Amino acid sequence: MKEYYYDKLLNIKTVGEQKGFNESLHYHRYEPTPYSALEHLFNQYEMKSGDHVVDFGCGKGRLNFFINYMFRASVVGIELNETYYLDAIQNRKNYLKRYGKNYDKIEFLCCPAEEYEISDFDNRFYFFNPFSVQIFMKIINHILRSFEKEMREIELVLYYPSNDYIYFLENQTAFELKQEVQLPGLYKENPNERFLIYVIKVLDFTKRK
Repeated sequence: MKEYYYDKLLNIKTVGEQKGFNESLHYHRYEPTPYSALEHLFNQYEMKSGDHVVDFGCGKGRLNFFINYMFRASVVGIELNETYYLDAIQNRKNYLKRYGKNYDKIEFLCCPAEEYEISDFDNRFYFFNPFSVQIFMKIINHILRSFEKEMREIELVLYYPSNDYIYFLENQTAFELKQEVQLPGLYKENPNERFLIYVIKVLDFTKRK
């Protein structure tokens, strides 16, 4: 019921079957994060209005609108599939009709995730297994180069995290696990039903160097 409740509240359409596959085998089929999972995450994970969030594989924009509504943070959704991108654009129009310019910090781009140029302001990055570890590695390296250019605290939020993502972060990058949020009633049956938050801090990075 929360799927329909929040879609109605936000004046968007993200529920229903997600049809179609990406042509590239490196990009996985889109599936939105359940609203109940987002509720649980943000009951335990802090986000602020000054944060700049990038959602890789944003689909129709569910996460973007939820975060913007709850925290008024800036959000960018990156989507390769043009159909989903156009759905996200329409959702943005409908969302802003209801909530106006006070919430107008939402952007969507239709492009391969690895081509997105990391902004110096981007500091929160969300992944729900949108693509292969090879593309994930490219994006993390882009984030790290951005970090070295403009040092700030950066956090990665992984939902349903793949072992390949975890291994790469923990063995080949300066990111460290900050927090784990397990979904009640689901995690015991499926240990993938969790969020992992990784962080890289300026102080920690300078110590390493």
